[in-house]
Amino acid sequence: MTTDLLRRPAVARKTMRDDTARMLVNRAQFDNSHETRDRIRERTPAVRAIEHTIEHLDLVGSCHSFVATLGRLVPQLRGQQFTDDERETVRRQIGRVRAAADWLEGALDNGEFTLDEQLVQLLKGEE
Repeated sequence: MTTDLLRRPAVARKTMRDDTARMLVNRAQFDNSHETRDRIRERTPAVRAIEHTIEHLDLVGSCHSFVATLGRLVPQLRGQQFTDDERETVRRQIGRVRAAADWLEGALDNGEFTLDEQLVQLLKGEE
């Protein structure tokens, strides 16, 4: 059986040097973990409630962190002279922030939390 072969250190070492084999093993580990998580969620509904709370706190914390960072940085910019390129770069990033905030607000309002391709490219900076 394959698992018996992989229990041999030399075989396991050689197998993990193969990029495709390593990728497939990593993918299998991910899939197994995902299946285990799903089973735990089905058996223990409180787990999903805990995950929901963690995700909510992450979201609120991310928003707070962004605002706090700007609150700290923007006043320090007093007297700074930015080039046209620098201003344009910041404006592009503000557009990405605005798009992400609009997406989040829309997702909260309509319950649609998937990314469309255009938004993915915008958030990646590929406009």
